[in-house]
Amino acid sequence: MIVLTGGAGFIGSCLLKKLNDKQFSDILVVDHLGTQNKWKNLVDKRFNNFVHKSTFRHKLATGDYGNSIDAIFHLGACSVTTERDADYIMDNNLSYSIELAEYALKHNIRFIYAGSAASYGDGAFGYSDSEFDNLKPLNAYGLSKHLFDQWVLSKGLEKVFTGLKFFNVFGPNEYHKGDMASMIFKSYKQIKETGQVQLFRSNHPDYTDGGQMRDFIYVKDIVDVMMKMFSEPNFAGIYNLGTGQARSWNDLMKAVFKAMDKEPVIEYKEMPDSLVNQYQNYTQAEMDKLSATSCGIEFSSLEDSVDDYVKSYLSQADMYM
Repeated sequence: MIVLTGGAGFIGSCLLKKLNDKQFSDILVVDHLGTQNKWKNLVDKRFNNFVHKSTFRHKLATGDYGNSIDAIFHLGACSVTTERDADYIMDNNLSYSIELAEYALKHNIRFIYAGSAASYGDGAFGYSDSEFDNLKPLNAYGLSKHLFDQWVLSKGLEKVFTGLKFFNVFGPNEYHKGDMASMIFKSYKQIKETGQVQLFRSNHPDYTDGGQMRDFIYVKDIVDVMMKMFSEPNFAGIYNLGTGQARSWNDLMKAVFKAMDKEPVIEYKEMPDSLVNQYQNYTQAEMDKLSATSCGIEFSSLEDSVDDYVKSYLSQADMYM
C-alpha cells in the first residue's frame, strides 16, 4: 500500500492521478478536507480509502498499520506562508513529518517528502541544495520546512529518504488554495473579469515593478520527477525541484495574456505591509545535483506550461487533472 498525505491537495492530487496512470490504486489518501472544494480533486481518482490526518496520526502512534505500508509520499503540510499560528505550523509541518519519518525508518518504508524553497529565505545564502547551514527563512512555514530538512540530515537519513524542495509550483487542482494559489490562476480570473491584471510594485531598488523573479515550475513536471524517483528503489537525497531558470512576474503575465489571446494590460499596486519584510524578490533553483542523477528531466518552458494550463484546464468546463 502507498500512503499519500495531502492527497486531496494541489500537488498530492496531481501525483495521485499520475500514480493511477501508472496503474497504482492501492493507495491510502490522508488529508483534511474542511469546507473548501478540495474534495473535487479526488473525483475520478482511484484509491482504497480516505482517512483524516488526525485519525492517521493516531493509528500510526498505536501501530495499527503494522507492516502494510510500502511507501509514503508525504505532501501533507500547511503551505500558507502568512499563517500566524506558529505552534500549528510546527506541529503540522515538523512534528507530523518526524512522526512519519520515524515510522518509515522503523518499518523500512520508502519515504519521499515535500520540502520548500521557502527555507532559503531571501536567498542571501544562495539556493544550493548541498548547503543547509546559515539559512534564514522569512516565515514560520519556511522555518518548519528547514527544520525538518535539518532533522533528516542530523540523523543521516538523506541517505535513505528523498526530500524535494519545491519552488513556485503552478497548475491544475490548485483552485481551493485561495490566496496561496498561483498568480497564473488568479490572473486568469482577473483578466476574464476586468481585462487586466494587477502585480505588486517593487519593494527593492534592484527590481522594476513586475521585474521581481521566481523559478516557476509546472506541476506536471513535478509529478514526472517524483515518479522517476519512485521507480528507483534506492534513490535518496534532498534536492531542489525548480526549472533552474528564474523568470519575471511580467514574463509570467505576458504568457497568460498570450494563452488567452489577449494583449497584456498590467497595473501595479503597492505591496501590503504584511509582505514587505518577507517577500522573496528572486528565487532560482540550483539544479546541478538533480541533473546529475537519472531523474533529471527536460522541463517545459514557462510559455508552454502556461499555455497548457490555460487551454487544457482553466478554459475548460472541467478544470481538474
